Amino acid sequence: MRHHPLGRTGLFVSELCLGTMTFGGSDGIWGKIGDLQQADAERLVGAALDAGINFIDTADVYSGGVSEQITGQALKNLKVVRDSVVVATKVFGETGPGPNMRGASRGHIADGIKASLKRLQLDHIDLYQIHGFDPATPIEETVRALDQLVRHGHVRYVGVSNWAAWQIVKALGIAERHGLARFESLQAYYTVAGRDLERELVPMLESEGVGLMVWSPLAGGLLSGKYGRDQQGEAGSRRTQFDFPPVNRERAWDCVDAMRVIADAKGVSVAQIALAWLLQQPQVTSVIVGAKRPDQLADNIAATRVALSTDELAAIDAVSALPAEYPGWMLERQGGARRQQLAGTPPGSSR
Repeated sequence: MRHHPLGRTGLFVSELCLGTMTFGGSDGIWGKIGDLQQADAERLVGAALDAGINFIDTADVYSGGVSEQITGQALKNLKVVRDSVVVATKVFGETGPGPNMRGASRGHIADGIKASLKRLQLDHIDLYQIHGFDPATPIEETVRALDQLVRHGHVRYVGVSNWAAWQIVKALGIAERHGLARFESLQAYYTVAGRDLERELVPMLESEGVGLMVWSPLAGGLLSGKYGRDQQGEAGSRRTQFDFPPVNRERAWDCVDAMRVIADAKGVSVAQIALAWLLQQPQVTSVIVGAKRPDQLADNIAATRVALSTDELAAIDAVSALPAEYPGWMLERQGGARRQQLAGTPPGSSR
């Protein structure tokens, strides 16, 4: 299990992160995603830690806070040394009735951190993330509220999830201008069949030194190999009950077909190829994997031992690459001309 620094920090996180969205679900949407209770969830946490995963991600809205409770109790029951695990959680979603029990306002963030720390039974959160963009709250208010949590020791680092590139850059500018804690990571949807963030977000992340945590790396199970043009998946599987995130099915099936050829040649699962592709993308810091059963988690962990060759990556890219879109094609055209100009500049001349 490899470990990478989170953004521009000295904090190292494992290349796989254990997601806990399957913990505690009962009724409604959360039950469709997963309904693991304490004992079963604990087995997954233990297996992840034994495999070298030191990164766990949850959120205050997962199963109405039960996911955080189960995660915190698991760490306590397993007697996990606090400094050996990086715990991430999120705030933003609705946690009760009323207009002020949601969003990224100072008040909701202050209330959210207290509730999360209590449920997790921890004295600090390693990575505290804003779970979505709040158009009703000024970005500066959010950034200042998070900085206060860092200064008080409740939070070590802060991040964001599901924001656009311009929103993140604006927040980074505010943090730099006022000497506040900055976003060190983005948690975003990214799969071989959904590469949209490569247009704007990836260049921004590389430019600003922000880490990337990938959620739903198998597109809600669609890239697990259990689905295809003529495969509907097992009864009760996640995609048959909760069809999310949205995916261009024809593109997904083309990707599955290409990955299945590679998987068969290597004697591994299609899911491992999909995860291995992500793990070999230079902008990816950590890939969040969730599971309902230990065998699913074990299969995901095995992806860290799969290496894709240049030819295999090219075969996958041929069916998954994004179509050209403005202004990308114009920037590439201009950049190519500029690179040629630079390559032809005589040594020692002024640039």
